[in-house]
Amino acid sequence: MKTPSCTLLAEVRAFRQKHPDVRYVDLIALDIPGHFYGKRYPVEMLEKVAAGSPLKLPQNAVLLGVQGGLFKIGDYCFNDGDPDANRRLVPGTLKPVSWESQPLGQMLITSDGTDAPIEFEPREVLARVLQRLQHKGIHPVVAFELEFYLFDKKLANGLPQFPRDPLSDDADDQPNLHIERLSRFSAVLDDMAQTARDQGIDSTVITAEIGPGQFEINFGHSDDALRAADWAALFCRSTRGVALKHGYRASFMAKPYLQFPGSGMHVHVSLYDGAGNNLLAAHQQQPLRHAVAGCLQLLPHCMPIFAPNHNALRRLGGTVNAATRASWGFEDRDACLRIPESDPRNLRIEHRLASADANPYLVLAAILAGLEHGLETRQEPIAPLNDDRSSGTDFPVEMLDAVRAMQHHTVVRDTLGAEFVDVYCENKRQDHLAFQQEINAREYRWFL
Repeated sequence: MKTPSCTLLAEVRAFRQKHPDVRYVDLIALDIPGHFYGKRYPVEMLEKVAAGSPLKLPQNAVLLGVQGGLFKIGDYCFNDGDPDANRRLVPGTLKPVSWESQPLGQMLITSDGTDAPIEFEPREVLARVLQRLQHKGIHPVVAFELEFYLFDKKLANGLPQFPRDPLSDDADDQPNLHIERLSRFSAVLDDMAQTARDQGIDSTVITAEIGPGQFEINFGHSDDALRAADWAALFCRSTRGVALKHGYRASFMAKPYLQFPGSGMHVHVSLYDGAGNNLLAAHQQQPLRHAVAGCLQLLPHCMPIFAPNHNALRRLGGTVNAATRASWGFEDRDACLRIPESDPRNLRIEHRLASADANPYLVLAAILAGLEHGLETRQEPIAPLNDDRSSGTDFPVEMLDAVRAMQHHTVVRDTLGAEFVDVYCENKRQDHLAFQQEINAREYRWFL
């Protein structure tokens, strides 16, 4: 896991030579709710880190709630002295930041691969799952798809406004899939795509989605699953920045409008052996059925990962292509697990349940844990939706129910790590309770 300091040092020096006007670099990592935290380093100090100097940040920065506060979770935060923990630079991620007013760089950091990784750091959770699969001779190939909304830069009484059509200056308030929307918003969309490529992200297809001002971006398939999750995380950061530069607000919020479709994170996963054979396609695709069964079995117990907040739970059911139960099907977008039509070489599972604002490292870790569980237990799945439109199993749609279902499930604790599960569930519980501590206008209208 460790990268020689000479390689990192060469990367930093090459960056400085190519971008001599950059004085600072943001060293960033994703916390549990999916927000970036970190430090802004002078670029000359980054050379020292690349050469082997320690890089330490508070361990508990990973535990921040959605609003950035710390919760009492076991002995963390308030009874542990708030210790530092080592981080390392992620090679290949030092890139320029083009959406800020001043020249800047950014680079991912992580605790995975250090001598004492943080057990509940999202990237470390995924790294452990991947390491276990690798020891079993299983090599995932992964591609993310992310949906997001554009809004006007200014909020109206705290509420989002439809983006202004740059050609007519009218609000883009009509839901549609028209290709013309891509043309009308081409300036900001093209900049988002190019900025993503500048970050090293293999962004491919852009689609106008059903909701007003809603779009989807696809990423290339990668045999480096950690890097695929890095791409998803970095794209969210750069897209928000580019949108503001163009006078818009971009959001990956799961359900910004009740009357329009929510935004999802779709993850395509195929599994290969060391010789490059697709494991899901072997033996008349029987391993595919086992993998599906494992995913469906764990899905109700991973809901706090797939729908990590109150708003994300609103997205489930009642709108186009949003599942209401744990289900699967061939070429069926109403299913949680869709099997796209493909040749045996590219046979894969598309996991469609997660919200766009979920943590990509944890979403992928949970999906892979389900696939692994299915391949080991070799159970048969329930009927696909193609055979029975009522097929499916229930999953919790209230956060506290979802937390209880996750925290005490033996397989989830074994595959994702018991310490992570306890920390994550308490973080979600505390976030949910904090969210309830506000009386909104509707409550006064109903009960005053």
